[in-house]
Amino acid sequence: MNSSASGMADPLGGEAAPARLRNLPTRLLALTALHSDRLVTEGLAGADARQWHYAVLATLQEFGPASQAELSRRTRIYRSDLVTVINELAERGFVERAPDPADRRRNVITMTGQGRRRLHRLDELLAAIGDDVLAPLSREERRQFTDLLTRLLDHHGRSRHRDA
Repeated sequence: MNSSASGMADPLGGEAAPARLRNLPTRLLALTALHSDRLVTEGLAGADARQWHYAVLATLQEFGPASQAELSRRTRIYRSDLVTVINELAERGFVERAPDPADRRRNVITMTGQGRRRLHRLDELLAAIGDDVLAPLSREERRQFTDLLTRLLDHHGRSRHRDA
């Protein structure tokens, strides 16, 4: 029996929480997300990286060179913040910024070989953190949990865009 069902201490809140809170899915999701985000942030910081670094490198790996505007849309990083992230990645040799030959007013960001190696190391780090976060779940439960989270996110992403 898990701690929330048994009335034991709330793993992220110290003392045992009332049943009304222990069994509230939105609270459980929020607490788990907070814990996961903290572990990811700390793990990446230990590797001198940030979540936005990973988002940009992963996007460039999957979609290839992109304008800053396109990277902003794909990563959902505000353009002004993205400039800082790209500067940090460029200073470390992970990306290159060059004028777009089709429109010299904008830049195209390209991942370097060093950036691909960095992304691979960050993939390994995040996989280890994910294993830690999802340790109590079997492989099948992890797949199912990921599928359920994806459905929730897809649903709320669509409804948010409809309301806008």
